Amino acid sequence: MFAVYAESFSSDDPLNGLVVGERPAPEAPDGWATVTVKAASLNHHDLWSLRGVGLREESLPMILGCDAAGVDEDGNEVVVHGVIGDPRWTGDEADDPGRSLLSERHQGTFADQVVVPRRNLVPKPDSLSFEEAACLPTAWLTAYRMLFVQGGCKPGETVLVQGAGGGVATALITLGRAAGLTVLATSRDEAKRARARELGAHEVFESGARLPVRVDAVMETVGKATWTHSIRSLRPGGRIVISGTTSGPDVGDAGLTHVFFKQLSIIGSTMGTRGELDLLVKFLHATGARPLVDRAIPMEEARDGFAAMAEGDVFGKIVFTR
Repeated sequence: MFAVYAESFSSDDPLNGLVVGERPAPEAPDGWATVTVKAASLNHHDLWSLRGVGLREESLPMILGCDAAGVDEDGNEVVVHGVIGDPRWTGDEADDPGRSLLSERHQGTFADQVVVPRRNLVPKPDSLSFEEAACLPTAWLTAYRMLFVQGGCKPGETVLVQGAGGGVATALITLGRAAGLTVLATSRDEAKRARARELGAHEVFESGARLPVRVDAVMETVGKATWTHSIRSLRPGGRIVISGTTSGPDVGDAGLTHVFFKQLSIIGSTMGTRGELDLLVKFLHATGARPLVDRAIPMEEARDGFAAMAEGDVFGKIVFTR
């Protein structure tokens, strides 16, 4: 079958190990489902995999991709939850120490077909296109969990989204606005600030700019480059929810004095559960909010999508279609 896969690793030139070609069709074990992929979205995780982060050399070749929407063997339109956990685990899937994402231990979604545990399938409503639904399982689910599960954000609160432009950040802006939050956003890029405002941010600022108000919560995915600004932007008793460090994890000043004196909370957040994905799908169906697709391109042209993400030339989600 057709597939987009990692054949080797390179930290300097990750696209060097990317192959667009053929791989054997998957076989579904008992309790697993085969999904014919209609659309799959690209994540930074896929670039990190090509650098050898989170993916072992002995697992190569590995079909990339964590997200997909498609049709199961019974003709049902579904969204694929990409977290593969221990079937004996009964708690929050994000807490399962044995969990992995598709394309880490199990072949991913950038292919004609993908197999996943049947419990990982969420019904796709007709109101969402396959391209929109394919954006949800990683970036949008991460944003949903950050805001409403780990962050506990409520209508009327003010939230700062750092680094507007990426898939998680655009999801945070859209979901926050739809849920009745006052959304502030930052970006180094003037064009991306303008797009964030169009997307629903109430106010936008240059990265590091002093805000006119202290916020209830900061959604942090950037890390080193924005951490100090995030700490200083919070009201007393405020909280930071962090799910990534795209600029690096090491900070010169963690702002510990501010943390204890202002009684701030720092909360980690990773992915989300199958149940939360189902709630996210229903939230979008009910509110009419939709993922922002930066571009939808045939999966055969996946290399172009990877190159755009590597260069930072993205606002929203890159989606591969079949």
